[in-house]
Amino acid sequence: MKDIAIFGAGGFGREVACLIRLINESLEEPRWNLIGFFDDNEEIKGTANEYGKVLGGMETLNVWKTPLDIAIAVGNPQVVRKIAGGVNNPLVDFPNIIAPSVTWLDKNNVRMGKGNLLCSGCLVSCNIEIGNFNIFNGYIPIGHDTRIGNYNVIMPSCNISGGITMGDCNFMGVKSVVLQYLKIGNNTRIGAGSVVMRNTKDGYLYIGIPAQKLDV
Repeated sequence: MKDIAIFGAGGFGREVACLIRLINESLEEPRWNLIGFFDDNEEIKGTANEYGKVLGGMETLNVWKTPLDIAIAVGNPQVVRKIAGGVNNPLVDFPNIIAPSVTWLDKNNVRMGKGNLLCSGCLVSCNIEIGNFNIFNGYIPIGHDTRIGNYNVIMPSCNISGGITMGDCNFMGVKSVVLQYLKIGNNTRIGAGSVVMRNTKDGYLYIGIPAQKLDV
């Protein structure tokens, strides 16, 4: 077993702790030993929750003396990017954390980088490319021929239709939908329950059915 810790000690971090336990239980030999959490919130350093202790923040992680896997469990794309870019410890790796219940239509036809989280109930179709440090937070179908960049946060029960191209640092709210063969660029936010029916412009919030761009 390799030691693993979670960066982010909030509610989602605790859910990822449960996910790591489920992965271990699905294997003949457990893969990971969860040693605790890292978090830059000074108020919770040294505290503990039901799944482990908060060991410190980025400074502590960067001087860690033994090999360690890290899962980033934060629901903000820009913060995920900041955390991933702040780790300079050569002993730290970022594995893909994939729930046992994820369905693969053709796993051999999926290319994936590092540090991705695929939570329970996701479905991954064929001819898929996924970059680094993306969060698929449960019950998300990813349609055929889709290309997804880095640091995207996809909340539960979203629908990513076939042929989608998505850039970096985008956020999809709960139960939002992107229809087929559209392009989502960078730093786009899609409100909960919204349906994107046209290509989006970078840096804007889209809400509604059909989703409309807001200047905020």
